Amino acid sequence: MKKALYFALALLLTSCYSTQFVDSWKNKEITAFEPEKLLVIGITNNLTARKIFEEDMKNALTLRGINAIDSSTELEKSFTDSQKNEEEIDALKEQLIAKGFDAIAITAVVGVDDKRDYNSGHYSIGYNWYRFGRYYYRFQNVYYTPEYYSDYKVFHIETSIYNIKADEDKSLVWVGTFDIVDPNNITSTVKDYVNRIVLQLEKEGVINNVKSKR
Repeated sequence: MKKALYFALALLLTSCYSTQFVDSWKNKEITAFEPEKLLVIGITNNLTARKIFEEDMKNALTLRGINAIDSSTELEKSFTDSQKNEEEIDALKEQLIAKGFDAIAITAVVGVDDKRDYNSGHYSIGYNWYRFGRYYYRFQNVYYTPEYYSDYKVFHIETSIYNIKADEDKSLVWVGTFDIVDPNNITSTVKDYVNRIVLQLEKEGVINNVKSKR
């Protein structure tokens, strides 16, 4: 389960946890992004997590008028079984172009931080805290309760979109980074991440929204 969550991050919440937008960059030279055929790639060695993410992302993009295909149906298992050099990756890009692909959306976990939460309950500042007795009584559980602090993880996720037919120095269309806080369910986590990234892409005008395609 932990390995699966590491993707979903490679990737990627419900009311119990959250996806938070961090930052993004958009190629200002691109006024309209309308790919003929886009490949969705989730980088992870967990096939279940990869399949869930790629299908959800493909479906979300399809609803917005983009011909998206998940990489699990295009990339042979032999390609992901071993590390490839740049020449082999460039050869794959040419193969994809020959199949009609002109864009790739790729998502990966770029970092993981361990965090600690302070479970003191509802905290408020008021006259009660001016009395030492009340203050000490309130927070003495730090001594006696091992669960007073809870550890959790924050996954830093990055999604990049490339125009693979453009010159290398102009191929990056958009890149966005997001934080996923304390995920514990693959399906819900991926669904929330996909929803969040699609909303950001719509907001920045990279893709059309669902309404505009109806």
